[in-house]
Amino acid sequence: MTIDYKGVADEFFVNLNVQTTMALPNGRETILHFCEAAQKEFPDMAGFFQRESGEYVLEGDRDSGSYRWMEIHNHRLCGGYFNPPDISEAYRLHRWLLDRSVYYLGVSGLDIEAMDVLCGFNLDFQGNRDSVVANALLSGSPLAALIGDGGGTAIEFEPSLVVALDAECYMQARLSIETHCNSYQVRTGNYDEEPISVYFTIRGYPRPGKVMDFQKSFGAQTEACEDLLGRLVIPNVIQPIAAAIAAGS
Repeated sequence: MTIDYKGVADEFFVNLNVQTTMALPNGRETILHFCEAAQKEFPDMAGFFQRESGEYVLEGDRDSGSYRWMEIHNHRLCGGYFNPPDISEAYRLHRWLLDRSVYYLGVSGLDIEAMDVLCGFNLDFQGNRDSVVANALLSGSPLAALIGDGGGTAIEFEPSLVVALDAECYMQARLSIETHCNSYQVRTGNYDEEPISVYFTIRGYPRPGKVMDFQKSFGAQTEACEDLLGRLVIPNVIQPIAAAIAAGS
């Protein structure tokens, strides 16, 4: 069954993060050639700059509401698609980055420390977002008594957990939630317009004695990500939070 990820939340994005053991090249010619090749493949990625912290950024028009981006850090290559038309378009960017990084940046399977595939969902709510998440995910659980029977108000409620997807723990899934809320907002009632963000990440590690085939690992990670999102994360995390928002929690 094909999932309408755009219909699940107000905003949806898919990111790739490749962590390397050795530093990536940062010479002017190398960086420009790589970014020019990316811009030729994805013409909308026309904004190029270097941050004060040193990383190079190539991105599309953020004001359009849907754009691709990539960044080259000292030990990290990452890229993503914010509000893609469908998830396959995000994967096309990611596979291109994995393939071309071999030729332009010299990335090797020997050099991979870890690789992440992340799907993120933003749900808009202007109010106590910690309370929304707590009501959606704690209701009926033993921990709910601390908030309900204890007369407490949820603040800084940002659960995070990691589970291993194989016996050796070389593929892991991380679920984390950020409410972008704080005690000052709860105390004053002045809530900003930040969303509730749900991040679901599948991380792959190289296995000892084997060179990591990152294209093959990417396929396995995206398959696991979509499977777990469809069966568990969306119905048990995202939809209950959306329902709590609709109920005005």
